[in-house]
Amino acid sequence: MAVPPAPGHDHGACLARGLAEAKARCEDKGAKLTAARSRVLEILLRDAVHGALGAYDIIERIAEAGQSRPAPMSVYRALDFLVELGLVHRITSLNAFVACAHPRKDHGAQFLICRNCRAVTELTDTGVNLILKGAADAVDFEPEPAIVEVPGLCVHCRSGTARP
Repeated sequence: MAVPPAPGHDHGACLARGLAEAKARCEDKGAKLTAARSRVLEILLRDAVHGALGAYDIIERIAEAGQSRPAPMSVYRALDFLVELGLVHRITSLNAFVACAHPRKDHGAQFLICRNCRAVTELTDTGVNLILKGAADAVDFEPEPAIVEVPGLCVHCRSGTARP
């Protein structure tokens, strides 16, 4: 379940900025943001606000928008591309995906995942990344940017004000 944006939040501007940043990232990497890839990313930017969506959730959103239902493999291919370019993160513990909050740079990320409402918050704490890099260096290991998933309870679920 996704948590709605805060009152006064201009989600249309967020969506436009996210798509513009994705196009710029693709140009930087010499990759093409096809219509199918863009559609998957747009759904994550629009519908997975502070949450995560699985591939079949994405397929349902596409069908609900009146478009033809894509084959699961085409959605998974789009997701693989978006993950590879750093535009989307895979949340392994949820078997789901979220749009990256910082798509213009390569980075490790930490995710706070509410085990009750499935709200997801992306952090990019450089201190955490440095600790992981230092630990890897100590054993002569070359790490890739790390994705850290931290389960717990969000403020809404802890306070009993969880949104439906």
